[in-house]
Amino acid sequence: MKLLKGLWIGFWSGLILGLLMKWIQSVTGVQIYTLLLNVDFVPVIGTIQWSEVTEFIFHMTISLIIGVVFVYLAKRRNYSFGQLVLISLLMSVPFPFLYFLLSYLAIEANVPAVTDWGAFLYWVFSHLTYSLLLPILYKTFERKNAVSQ
Repeated sequence: MKLLKGLWIGFWSGLILGLLMKWIQSVTGVQIYTLLLNVDFVPVIGTIQWSEVTEFIFHMTISLIIGVVFVYLAKRRNYSFGQLVLISLLMSVPFPFLYFLLSYLAIEANVPAVTDWGAFLYWVFSHLTYSLLLPILYKTFERKNAVSQ
């Protein structure tokens, strides 16, 4: 059950993150969605021209893993919602730094510059939303299971 719950939470939080970033990019023109999906610097797979759907599947795979890890950690004890938020935020510490790494490593993709602070703020806002979705979806799933049993 932990695995399925983690996959469910990872799926929905990753989907919402991707759609939010795509929307921000469409409204502002700031290429944060492109940055999220870019894999042109990854050995072997970076040389292939992937479709947007395939690149989104790569993103979703990472989110599914994060969802499973979050549920595994959340199930270890009976944590309060505030504690779950803290766990999620601690798990998310690398996300802001990934902006700089991914911007720096991009080879051909039209991604924001490492020094684009507006893009960085959009990136942080989007990933903060993602981080808060993990405990919200976890508690929602828990509540639905408690009602159905």
